[in-house]
Amino acid sequence: MTDTNTTAKSRVVAITGAASGIGLAAAQRFAAAGDTVVMLDIDANRLPEEAATLGAASYVLDVRSGESVNATFAAIASEVGPIDVLVNNAGIGVAADLLSSSWEDWQRTFDVNVHSMFHTCRAALPSMLERGAGIIVNTASVAGLVGIRDRSAYCTSKSAVIGFTRALTADYAHRGIRANAVCPGTVATEWIGKILATAEDPAAKRLSMEQRQLDGQMGSPQEVAAAIFFLASPDGRFANGSAMVIDGGWTAM
Repeated sequence: MTDTNTTAKSRVVAITGAASGIGLAAAQRFAAAGDTVVMLDIDANRLPEEAATLGAASYVLDVRSGESVNATFAAIASEVGPIDVLVNNAGIGVAADLLSSSWEDWQRTFDVNVHSMFHTCRAALPSMLERGAGIIVNTASVAGLVGIRDRSAYCTSKSAVIGFTRALTADYAHRGIRANAVCPGTVATEWIGKILATAEDPAAKRLSMEQRQLDGQMGSPQEVAAAIFFLASPDGRFANGSAMVIDGGWTAM
């Protein structure tokens, strides 16, 4: 009997934004399946602790720096092995409409959410193309599919992630590359806690965020990690260039 929850062999899986939230849950999921996990994050304090718990490799990395990405990915190739699966999960958000957004916040959002993927994919793709196989999963958001109030930069950046994912598929699917995006709804991560901490009425704010989902519940990082794992697994072979929505029905209406 085949276990569909595991991969056929151990792969090198590199995950950005891996020290917390969805990235950490994804690292846990791939590690449990026996993959060799490489955790990447800017958080130099938490990253080594979480990696040690999983027995994963870890590299402190600011994904906004192309030079740092290139050096880190070269080190991964030398010290761990060529990357088979790249999960671009690092992301930030700013609570502001267009007129309230500063140029600095706008640019920082794009540097982390979009430009980082330019750097990581350019670093990982050549080796994947040489081997004729590679999988990329990008964390987008339902905010890339619908507008959300006071999330101007975030919505725009996540739309770009979806477009970027489809462009990767158009360019490289015939050379053995699969690229997909996940589009989560509201997920109960530490970022939600930060939003609630600054809200005038945290209880009311939390309720409004929960009610975006038709069942009235936020998603969990583990549920999104399961979608990422599926897209990176042999079971996800026929998915390419997709934007998988996992949002509790938010965008159904």
